[in-house]
Amino acid sequence: MTEHVAFGPLTIAFDERVLRPREWTAAQSAWAAELQAGAPPGPVLELCAGAGHIGLLAVLDTGRELVCVDADPVACDFARANAVAAGVAHRVEVREGRLEHAVAPQERFAVVVADPPWVPRDEVGRYPEDPLDAIDGGSDGLDVARACLAVIARHLAPGGSAVLQVGTCTQADVLRSALCCNGDGLVVTDLRQFPRGVLVRIDRDAG
Repeated sequence: MTEHVAFGPLTIAFDERVLRPREWTAAQSAWAAELQAGAPPGPVLELCAGAGHIGLLAVLDTGRELVCVDADPVACDFARANAVAAGVAHRVEVREGRLEHAVAPQERFAVVVADPPWVPRDEVGRYPEDPLDAIDGGSDGLDVARACLAVIARHLAPGGSAVLQVGTCTQADVLRSALCCNGDGLVVTDLRQFPRGVLVRIDRDAG
């Protein structure tokens, strides 16, 4: 059965097959909206979009176009419906597919938001109300986050920023170390910790 929940000024539709929007993640939208003010021209990319709520709220008042990516067809259907309900469907494209295939090689994005599954596999039983595919992040909880980083490395425009959600500061430190070693011009510049998760800001130098 379809449920509706307030997410900032938006009303987001979802059902039990899709991860329930968490109120605190509106902070990720707000940070992404703030970063757009100083970002280069171009659209916003939302990875692991789910019902699309974080990306939709991030672009709601900015006028930028949004590309939402999720592998789950049900989530994509809800993201499209939620874009219509928000009145921004004319500047939102929802793509169903795996992260590594859903973005064309030449595409560049001014801002990227990502909410990958980040629960370690042996802890997913703590969240029986959540769809397994939406929370299972592999052995250390970072399998999909690493895939998001690979997309960010390929498609974040010079001078752009990404806001990635993980579960703990320890996970954020693992990703920071990985970025320091791979030499692709990305750097973690800020962390914001919340009771239910951590937001990681990643910047690319304008060059």
